[in-house]
Amino acid sequence: MNGATDKETDLTQRQEHELITGDIDRREFMSRTLMAGLGMAGVAACLGTRPAHAARSLTPIFFQWIKDLNPGIQLINARFPGMEYKIAPVEGFGIERFIAEGRNGKSTWDLYVGQTPFVDMIPLIEADVIEPWDSYIPKEVLDDIIPSIREECSVDGKLYSWPFTLDMIALGWHSGIIDRAGISVHPETWDDYLRLAQTVIDSGAAPFGATFDAHGWRSLAPFAHSLSSDVYTAEGLFNFTHEASVEALILMKKIMAVSHPDVLLPGSGGDSGYSSTPDEMAFAAQRVGYYTKYFSASLRMARYWDDPDEVALGILPKFAGGEGSTVFWTTGCGLLKHGQNKELAAEYIRTLTYDPQIWRDSIVGTEAGRPGGLPPYMSIYAEWAANPPAWLPDYVDLVRGQLNQARAIENHLFGLQQFNIGQPLWETYLKGEEQNPRVALQNAVAAVRAEMKRG
Repeated sequence: MNGATDKETDLTQRQEHELITGDIDRREFMSRTLMAGLGMAGVAACLGTRPAHAARSLTPIFFQWIKDLNPGIQLINARFPGMEYKIAPVEGFGIERFIAEGRNGKSTWDLYVGQTPFVDMIPLIEADVIEPWDSYIPKEVLDDIIPSIREECSVDGKLYSWPFTLDMIALGWHSGIIDRAGISVHPETWDDYLRLAQTVIDSGAAPFGATFDAHGWRSLAPFAHSLSSDVYTAEGLFNFTHEASVEALILMKKIMAVSHPDVLLPGSGGDSGYSSTPDEMAFAAQRVGYYTKYFSASLRMARYWDDPDEVALGILPKFAGGEGSTVFWTTGCGLLKHGQNKELAAEYIRTLTYDPQIWRDSIVGTEAGRPGGLPPYMSIYAEWAANPPAWLPDYVDLVRGQLNQARAIENHLFGLQQFNIGQPLWETYLKGEEQNPRVALQNAVAAVRAEMKRG
């Protein structure tokens, strides 16, 4: 390198590596190189061969659970040589690291895989951390997204979350337990559901009849949707005092009467209590007949059974005369505004989300588990309808059909937090500390409003 010593060469190579990985920026690289006495020749030797906009390799960041449940991602990664595949250094739905970097006008990563619109999309937009995909996503892909999903992932007509997997709150059950209980009908209404859950207990087929996840977006909201999905305020918050929300809370208490006593406890997964919840443990242990949660939970927990093929899925019951809706959401990809390689990021996500093996592994399962996530594209379902694969289970059509009635939780800065804030208040009714469900829910509204006022 123009007479530089071996020591100088090693220093330059070390600093070049830091530049490529994003540990230092170009200005810092130049400053260190010049201070080390290597001169502009040392700078040019490293920077002259790379365009300024691609100082590092494509660097996506995934949540750990996505990596664990989808081993096929590694095969996609192999198609992108030199890619830096990272795991998010957060627990739960934490986005603090992304926001902290964004404040400094930088990003260690190019795209974030694990974004859920109602959970973190608006906070990331408000913090100016992500940008729309519209300038990078091919039009044929944009037009292929199922309309309700495209709406969920968009703000002001721009796509801020490129959807990856679809999930939906549905009814799951252990067909072996249900058969032993002598049940041969499907619960269409919540009254049917409660009656059959009690039959499970009375027959001795299982210790408990039913279970649910106590987090509001997994129970209170979908139960309310089954009566009416018009349960959002003009500003996009969940309307806790809507009559459908009140009926949903009353229903939760009725289900608790046929459920395991720890149903309200947080999970033990080390991610703010969102995973390894008591409902999952009870269903996995074959101690409960019926289960209402996103359908992938039933599929994942059934892997622990004597016969995993005894898992069954159906649409969520509804209140008599109710709308029959439920809650869906997608887990997708956010394009980090201060990242790099944006065209390549779009190519990568397109490859990942259209890959046939990714979807077969998700639906059928691998040794790593059975994620159960479904694709967001109309063309994939059309292809399956025209040429049904032998491995495709019936529940895929069921979920796709229910999507016509399902509704996403409205996108709002407090889209997730409103449920976390309100839960201790509405649970006073579930625990018998407050006798009036409307009072408990009004207190939840007041708590959310107070937190919003605090900013």
